[in-house]
Amino acid sequence: MTHPYVPATDQDKKAMLEAIGLDSIDDLFNDIPESFRIKDPLNLDKSKSELEVLSYLTKLAKENKTVSDYPCFLGAGAYDHYIPTIIDSLISRSEFYTSYTPYQPEISQGTLQSIFEFQTLIARLTGMDIANASLYDGGTACAEAAIMACASSRKGKILVSKTINPSSLEILETYLKSQDLELVVVDMKDGKTDLEDLKAKLDDQTAGVIIQSPNFFGLIEDVEETTKLTHTAKKAAMILSTDPFSLGLLKTPGAMGVDIVVGEGQSLGLPLAYGGPYLGILATNEKYMRKIPGRLIGETVDEDGKRAFVLTLAAREQHIKREKATSNICTNQGLMALAATIYMVTMGKEGMKEAAYQATQKAHYAFEKLTASGKFKPLFDGPFFLEFALTSDLDYETVNKALLDAGIIGGYNLGKDFPEFGNAILFAVTEKRSKEEIDKLVEVLEGIK
Repeated sequence: MTHPYVPATDQDKKAMLEAIGLDSIDDLFNDIPESFRIKDPLNLDKSKSELEVLSYLTKLAKENKTVSDYPCFLGAGAYDHYIPTIIDSLISRSEFYTSYTPYQPEISQGTLQSIFEFQTLIARLTGMDIANASLYDGGTACAEAAIMACASSRKGKILVSKTINPSSLEILETYLKSQDLELVVVDMKDGKTDLEDLKAKLDDQTAGVIIQSPNFFGLIEDVEETTKLTHTAKKAAMILSTDPFSLGLLKTPGAMGVDIVVGEGQSLGLPLAYGGPYLGILATNEKYMRKIPGRLIGETVDEDGKRAFVLTLAAREQHIKREKATSNICTNQGLMALAATIYMVTMGKEGMKEAAYQATQKAHYAFEKLTASGKFKPLFDGPFFLEFALTSDLDYETVNKALLDAGIIGGYNLGKDFPEFGNAILFAVTEKRSKEEIDKLVEVLEGIK
């Protein structure tokens, strides 16, 4: 039987078997006892032609309802932002799309320059000295920052706020447990980090404190006060997890005295894409340079005096002794970093500021409309960015089913990660949402019996 998706013909198979001195494919499995072998044919459908497969997959794909079909009010770490069309056009060019990590870096000047530009833009956006290139996602960046803080201070305890993204907290737990480092969770109060609890848990063994702002509930944390508290512990690093999109509007981490900044770069021109690939951002002060995971690209001149780029610092396991490596699994995420670079350049300072401002204004408009009747009540009180949590007598499934039936992708079930919040739902409103879409959201929710 010919299988059109398997490149080996019967003649190819015969030649390969002859080359290894076997008579049949069954002979390949002689080491497996007969009692463990499947005797009957597998219960599989008859093979299909390429045309039939394409038709079947197209039919399946039409059953999906994506953000291209329905307005989306779901966030919780991944957001439906505007993506300039130029990004796909440029990153689809073969020299970008097929390029790989530069193991002989200086001959890959294009790759080095794109990474250098990414690092420069992230450093400017965060107000930090340096940025690496780069990490898998926001969660792994958070874990790498914790390990950095421990390595730099030679201490083994990290405090983390309960208000960070729950998936980041899970990743932290996994990473630090394997490193024999202690992770202590700081309680929350009214949806934000409980600074009194933080103060009580800070001690001489604390290597770093991690908070997220805007936090998982969309609330703006008191970063400056948290930084002051953190720095009362000797050599403790203040680590801020943030949405880089918010930095078009909010004060930069560097201006607030933060030591290490991490974040999820999906909001910088990357599609939702069913959860990835995304982009981990990590920026820090120069004093942590030797502990930063991954690569740092530098700018210099060649022998002709022309601008050139070099791999200035690389502390990965393929460059130095394994036990001295700062990270054995980080990657430059070149294509994702390039997409973020094109986004930042295309939007510019004013464009990023305008997008963040629109998202904030629209989120507050939705919040006011949804809470006006009293049917939905704020779960927390305080300044928020583009996300807010509401509670009501309606359960999450009823609310989101009604929204989906009306052609709207609803919010996130907070009860999944925080059972104490019961029916609370987290809604995200980005710059893409129109007044008509928000008004329809309100109309549907108010109409649920």
